[in-house]
Amino acid sequence: MTKTPIPRLVLTLSVPSVISMLVTNIYNLVDTAFVGQLGTSASGAVGVVFGFMAIIQAFGFMFGQGAGSILSRAFGRKDTEEASAYASVGFFMSFFSGLLISLIGFLWLDGIVMALGSTDTIAPFAKTYIFYILLSAPFMCSCFTMNNILRYEGKATLGMIGLMIGAVLNMAGDPILMFALDMGIAGAGLSTAMSQVISWLILLSMFLTGRADSRLRFRYLRGGLWRKVWNIATTGFPSMLRQGLNSFSTVILNTLCAPYGDAAVAAMSIVSRIVFFAFSVALGVGQGFQPVSAFNYGAKQYERLRKGYRFTVAMSEAVIVVGCVLLVVFAGKLVGLFRDDPQVIEIAIPALRLQALATLLLPPCMATEMLMQSTGKRLGATVLSALRNGLLFIPALLILANLRGLDGIREAQPLAYVLAFPITMVLAYRFFRKIPAEDAPTDDAEKTA
Repeated sequence: MTKTPIPRLVLTLSVPSVISMLVTNIYNLVDTAFVGQLGTSASGAVGVVFGFMAIIQAFGFMFGQGAGSILSRAFGRKDTEEASAYASVGFFMSFFSGLLISLIGFLWLDGIVMALGSTDTIAPFAKTYIFYILLSAPFMCSCFTMNNILRYEGKATLGMIGLMIGAVLNMAGDPILMFALDMGIAGAGLSTAMSQVISWLILLSMFLTGRADSRLRFRYLRGGLWRKVWNIATTGFPSMLRQGLNSFSTVILNTLCAPYGDAAVAAMSIVSRIVFFAFSVALGVGQGFQPVSAFNYGAKQYERLRKGYRFTVAMSEAVIVVGCVLLVVFAGKLVGLFRDDPQVIEIAIPALRLQALATLLLPPCMATEMLMQSTGKRLGATVLSALRNGLLFIPALLILANLRGLDGIREAQPLAYVLAFPITMVLAYRFFRKIPAEDAPTDDAEKTA
């Protein structure tokens, strides 16, 4: 972490993250495409339930990013015991959170489905699909936590294995359960639930067999538990806020689209998934930067931190440019792959092109947010997490939808990206101005001296 050249180190750690992101998002897109064959209302149901899945992910990312950031800095100080303690607390708390979400979801299933933005025609499909998501919530939540912990250890390949196997099985399970066994959208939900349990078992085995550096042990839950929970939650809160606001904004988006029909709900859901797929490669590069950032910050190797940030922004931007061109040129064909409905395609094309162009501003925003969180700058990370999908996007969505109708709904997300960019750059400048200009002496340097 402190010796390998930065470009090689970031790329080495990024490749498993990129593959994980691609496979997971390919599964999401394939799932959307299969469900789209059942009709526009079924396709809209996937977008509705996606908002609920974001809540589960929010808790998983909070405990995973929070524990991961702390344990990576602990490894930088060579404190393995503290690293294992935080990994254990993060894992068990995420599993418990998933159980709680599942219980609440089953108790208020009907109300939750409508609150997520379902129409009367989408609701029956959404209820069927979300039933299986609720069953798998504890496993889904703690899967995200374990994957993030492995990534912060610099063992992203292990996390990739667990996610890839689950995603591939999910893609194989969709056509079998949905069409061969004639389960319809219930088959898509069951396939998702089964894949999450399988991924969970594989990821857990990495810790139980000693392939991970940290250990998951019940004994770490004794002594200072709530202090550890607090530290993890406050460090990981930016991830929680980002995912939570993403869920909330998805609900608002679905609600505002509902008066324009199921086609509008389905169209914006498809656009969101396509854009996130394109951005996932750049996001994977950023995730490769996080353990480099946390470890070198803990080891006080500040020049490597600066180099890692610059390389991550440049590499991510190069990826985004390619993705942007493809999305703009092939917008109609891409949307048609998921729902061959002329009305859906007509609504989706302008939204997809606008969002694709706006993603050109995302790489520095993404790298800065990950920098803040991995170095424990909680306030800065929280502010950045709240901007794009919350503090800027939600007001823009509400205002533009009122002023410009469906056109305004399509323009809100790109506007939020544009407004977030200058604020992010100011925070990045302030961060690098405050950290020391020179590295702390390493052990080798001290021995030589």
